[in-house]
Amino acid sequence: MLQPKKTKFRKQQKGRMKGNSQRGHQLAFGSFGIKTLEQAWITSRQIEAARQAVTRKMKREGQIWIRIFPDKPVTKKPAEVRMGKGKGAPEYFVARVTPGRILFEAEGVPLHIAKEALRLAAQKLPVKTKFIVRRDYIEN
Repeated sequence: MLQPKKTKFRKQQKGRMKGNSQRGHQLAFGSFGIKTLEQAWITSRQIEAARQAVTRKMKREGQIWIRIFPDKPVTKKPAEVRMGKGKGAPEYFVARVTPGRILFEAEGVPLHIAKEALRLAAQKLPVKTKFIVRRDYIEN
């Protein structure tokens, strides 16, 4: 699963996510992609599940790019622990995602296979998404 090799600080505050994506909102590598329509935290497990779904559907043909990286640690206290005594230990990592962000891109497979593969990936994610195609894409 994806996670940073090293972070400057072990724990991070929650923060706020407002507005649309200012970067990573256009196709950069592939001809097909899925773009998010909502904001959310996407865990490294969800990203990995989506990646596996795409790879299996595309039968390891073509290429995929994951355009998000889980770099935000989420902490959790153990079950049945009293209030206070500080913040819990980091449990997992999430990627912050705002509307318009490209999550996955694909290339090297026909349109109908890419569409189905990215649909399966979208089912593994906690956000509504939209399938997009590069403007200058021409079906062979």
